[in-house]
Amino acid sequence: MLLALDIGNTSVHMGLFAGENLAATWRVGVEAERSADEYGVLMLNLLATSDLTAESVDACIIGCAVPPLLPTFQRVCARYFGHDAMVVGHGLRTGVRILYDNPRQVGADRVVDAVAAISIYGSPAIVVDFGTATVFDAIDAQGDYLGGAIAPGIGIASETLFSRAAMLSRVQLERPPAAIGRNTTHALQSGILLGYVGLVEGMVARFQEELGGGATVIGTGGWASEIAAETDVIDTVDQNLTLQGLRLIHDLNIG
Repeated sequence: MLLALDIGNTSVHMGLFAGENLAATWRVGVEAERSADEYGVLMLNLLATSDLTAESVDACIIGCAVPPLLPTFQRVCARYFGHDAMVVGHGLRTGVRILYDNPRQVGADRVVDAVAAISIYGSPAIVVDFGTATVFDAIDAQGDYLGGAIAPGIGIASETLFSRAAMLSRVQLERPPAAIGRNTTHALQSGILLGYVGLVEGMVARFQEELGGGATVIGTGGWASEIAAETDVIDTVDQNLTLQGLRLIHDLNIG
């Protein structure tokens, strides 16, 4: 089985593949001070919840958006699973042309998402990844990665607002009764949640225009389902998009 690790700024998304089938997934929070041994023991315990062991893993692949964490998870793969991990980077084939001005500036997660989007949903496509940042990526009709846009994530933006505005208390980020808030709680919920819906709709409209229309829009990441419920510009939500992309890149580079 293939162990795929998607390492982000706030969480690590792990998936175990049996061939093309995603057999199990887990997500754990990122803690910079956590050691390889701590992550390794945690991952073994997670495998055990699905009646799996370290010996179930035949190979590992890592996509990492946080370079300082990469050596930690490479040690985890080597020490606890007995395999040197394949690491998504510029030495691996992806099957996708990167038309960014400097391809080395494109994060591994963005490339991996593009690979999965093209393979699963076809092109042209727009990927909206709701992570620590809200990232929009564009793939043209020829299957080339063009670039995208990066905005502050909904979590970062709301936390900054709460910490900087003395009169505004933290609220549960959920749908308000109406866009026009009649109290401060509902006003904050409207501005944050529905405001991000407006951001997504506006950016997707601009991307569609520049791509010539007809692009499939895929949402992924923590807030994808909540945002997609409020707009019809997101065609589908795929929370395992990055894991599928890691599997596809692994399969392309073996043998």
